[in-house]
Amino acid sequence: MRHPQLLVEDHPAGYRWLRLDRPERRNALDPGLMAAVRDALAAEPGTLAVLGSTDPQVFSAGADLSISDAERAVVSDLVYDCCQTIVTRPGPVIAVITGAAVGGGAQLAAAADFRIAGPGARLRWIGPPGLDLAVGAWVLPDLVGRGAALDLVLTGRWVEAAEALALGLVHQVTDNPESAAGQFAADLAVRGTGAGVKPVMAAGGLLDRLRAEREVNRAAWARVTGVGQRLPGLQLVPGLERLPRLEPGRLAGAPAGGARRGLVRGRSERRHDPGAGCRVGRRRAGKGRGHRGR
Repeated sequence: MRHPQLLVEDHPAGYRWLRLDRPERRNALDPGLMAAVRDALAAEPGTLAVLGSTDPQVFSAGADLSISDAERAVVSDLVYDCCQTIVTRPGPVIAVITGAAVGGGAQLAAAADFRIAGPGARLRWIGPPGLDLAVGAWVLPDLVGRGAALDLVLTGRWVEAAEALALGLVHQVTDNPESAAGQFAADLAVRGTGAGVKPVMAAGGLLDRLRAEREVNRAAWARVTGVGQRLPGLQLVPGLERLPRLEPGRLAGAPAGGARRGLVRGRSERRHDPGAGCRVGRRRAGKGRGHRGR
C-alpha cells in the first residue's frame, strides 16, 4: 500500500521515481513515511530508483519535531533500515538534492549510489542536541576520507553545493538536477545496471560501520526512552559500556536538578529544543517544522 506522502512513478525509460511529498513539514520524517520509502526501495530491488522531493527548497529536514521522542527513536532505526536497503539492493539509487538535506535526510542522500545536486543544495549531518548520536560516521569516510568525515560529523556544519562537489559528496551540480538525474537513469537503464557490482562494493567495512552506528544510536535512544531496548537485534557495541548512564527521561548533557530543559516529553508536553526554528534550506523553519537532525 502506497503512502500518501511518497509519490511513486514508473518512468517509461525503465527507472522509478520516488518523491518525498510532505512540503508543509519540509519532508520531515515520521515512522510511516520512513517505512514507506524503505518498502518502495525494497519492493523491486533490481529497478533503478531516483529519490527526490516535490519541494525544490528541501530534500528532507530530518525527523519530525512534532512526534514524540519514542517515535523519533523508531525513525532513527528506520533510517538505517532504508540505508541498508539502498546499499544492498542491486539496482542503483540516485538522490536528487535541490535544497536542504539534514540529519536523516542527509543520511539517505549519502547512502545513495549517486547524488546530483542543484545550486541550492546544502547538507548537514547532525542529530538532536544532547543525545550524542553518531550521524553519518558510517558512510562519509568512504565518500570524503576520514579527516573530512570527522569534520562534518563532529561539527555538524552545513556543506553547500560547491563544497559538496569539491569534496566528492555529490557527483554533479546543475541548474536542473531532476532532468540530469532522469537522463542519467535512462542511460544506465539502457546500458544495464550491473547487478553484481553493488553486492561486491557493499562487502566488508561499509555495512559493518552502518550496523555499528545503528547500535550506538539505538543505545543512546534507549538511555532516554527505553525504545531502543525493544527494537529487534540490539547488541552491545565494543566500547559502548563506557558511555555515561542517564537518569530515566533525561537527555545527555541536560542540567541536573529540577530544570525543565532536557526533560523528555510526549505529545502533550514538548521539551525545549534549541534547534526549533533554526534556518533550514533558504527559508527560516517556523514553529512545528521538521527537525534539523534525525
